[in-house]
Amino acid sequence: MPLTSKGTRSRVARCFVSAVCGLLPVLLGVVILYGQAERTLEQSTAQTAEEAIRQFDLMLDNTALAAQALLPMAGLPCDETARLALREQVTRRPFVRATTLSWQGNIYCSSLFGRRYESPVNPDDYVGGSLWLMSGNPVTPDTALLVHRVVEGDRGAFASIDGYHLTNALRLISRYAFLVLKVGPNWLAADGKVHTGAPLAFAVAPQYVASSRYDYSVDVGMPEGEVWRYMEARYRAVFCLVVFFGVLAGILAYWLQGRSSAPTQELQRALGANEFIPYFQPVVRGDTRQWAGCEVLMRWKHPKEGLVRPDMFIPLAEHSGLIVPMTRALLRQTAAQLAPHAERFSAGFHIGVNITARHCQNLDLVDDCREFLAAFPPGQVTLVLELTERELIEPTDTTCRLFDTLRQLGVMIAIDDFGTGHSSLGYLRNFNVDYLKIDQSFVAMIGADALSRHILDSIIELSAKLDLGIVAEGVETAQQCDYLVAQGVDFLQGYLFGRPLPCDEFIKSLTSQRAASDYPR
Repeated sequence: MPLTSKGTRSRVARCFVSAVCGLLPVLLGVVILYGQAERTLEQSTAQTAEEAIRQFDLMLDNTALAAQALLPMAGLPCDETARLALREQVTRRPFVRATTLSWQGNIYCSSLFGRRYESPVNPDDYVGGSLWLMSGNPVTPDTALLVHRVVEGDRGAFASIDGYHLTNALRLISRYAFLVLKVGPNWLAADGKVHTGAPLAFAVAPQYVASSRYDYSVDVGMPEGEVWRYMEARYRAVFCLVVFFGVLAGILAYWLQGRSSAPTQELQRALGANEFIPYFQPVVRGDTRQWAGCEVLMRWKHPKEGLVRPDMFIPLAEHSGLIVPMTRALLRQTAAQLAPHAERFSAGFHIGVNITARHCQNLDLVDDCREFLAAFPPGQVTLVLELTERELIEPTDTTCRLFDTLRQLGVMIAIDDFGTGHSSLGYLRNFNVDYLKIDQSFVAMIGADALSRHILDSIIELSAKLDLGIVAEGVETAQQCDYLVAQGVDFLQGYLFGRPLPCDEFIKSLTSQRAASDYPR
C-alpha cells in the first residue's frame, strides 16, 4: 500500500545515512570531551601558576625579612658579632641559604666566609635592583641561586635561596605541567639549570603569571598532544560509552529508514517528488455529444505501486490539509500541459477541478486561479471549481469574499455529487453556484430502481427551476445517456464518452473527436 510503503532509499544510501548518523554522536562526543579536557588542563595550569607564585612569594618573604634585619649592620666591621648575626638569619629563616653585607657597592662580609670573600656589586645584574637568578657562585658554581638584595644608600644586605629549594618547588608544584621560574632574562626549569633567553613555548594551556610583589614571573603549560594523552588516560570509559551510543544511533537510523513511512510523511514526500499528476476525463454536451470540457482528476504515480486510486489518498490529504498544496500543484501542471494545446479547444472550454473546505479558509485560492487562467488566451477556457462535501464549507465572511472574488475572475462554481451529502441544499442557499453534478449512484439506477429515478428527476427539475446547469456523472450505457438527454441534462460525463486519460492521450482523443464531428456525413 502506498501510504504504508517503505522508504525508497537504496541499501547503499541507507548504509551511508546510517554511518553518518553513527559518526555524528561520536564526533560530537569527541569534540565535547576535547573541549572539556582543554578546560580542565587550563584550570590545572592556572592553579599551578597561582600556587607557584604563592610558594615563591613565601620564599622571598623570608629572604626579604632576613635582608631587612641585616641592613642596619651594613658598613659595620665584619667581626664575630656581624658574622653571628648573618648566620642567625640563615638559621632562623626557612629557605635562606646565605646572607651577605655590602658597603659602597662592595660585598665585604658573608655568612659563609666572613671577611675572606669580597667582590664588587653590579646593580645591573638585579632585576628591579632587587632580584638576580644566578647560575652559581664560587662555592657552588653549577647550582642555581636566587639572590634578594635590599639597598639603602651605600648599605646593602643580601639573602639568597638555594636552587635546590627552587627546583624542588618547581617539581612538586607542577606534577603534570611544565613550570618555569623567570627572573629577567634568566629562567629556571625543573632540571635545576639556569638558562638565558626566551623560555619554552607551551602549546597546550599556557599560563603566564607575574608576581605582584616581586620582580619575577612563572610560565606554565604543556606540550603538543597533551590534550589527547589526557583524554586517553582520563576519559577512556566515557569515550567507549560515546562509541556505543554512536553505534546505537547508526543501527537505529538504519532501522528507521527501513520502517514504514507515516501516511502524511509519505504524502509530503510524494508532493515534493511531483508524483501527483493530472488525468483528464471528457465532459460532453447532452444534445450534440461534442466535448465541452473536462474534469481534472488527481492521480498518484507512485514509484513502486504504480498508479494509485484517488480514494486511497484524497481523504487523508483533505484531513491533513495537504490537499491545498496538492491542488495548487495540480493546477500548475494542468496549465503547463493544456496551455500549449489551447487552440484545439472550443471557446469557453470548461476545466473542472475539485476543491474542499480547506481551500475556503483563506483567499489563496484566488491567486491560484488567477495564475491558472493567465496561462490561457482570454476566454479560451472556463475554470469550474467543484465543491466536494466530505467536509462542510461554512458560509463565513472569508468564504463569501472568496466566492465573490472568484466570480469576478470568471470562475464558475459547481456542487459535486449533488444529493449524496448533508450540505447540498445548504450550499444552494448560501453560495451562488452555477452547476449541479448528479452523483453517479443515481445515474447507475436508471431503469433499475424507481425511487432513485424519482430522486434524479427531482434534482433535474430543481436545477431547471434555479436556472442552474446540470452535469450527470458516471454515464456508462446508451440507455442512461438517452434518458438523461430526454430529461434535458446539459452535460454528460462517464466511461461511455471516455475514461480519465493522461494529457497526451486526452489531446489525441480530443483531436479525433473534433475531426469526426467536422467530417461531413
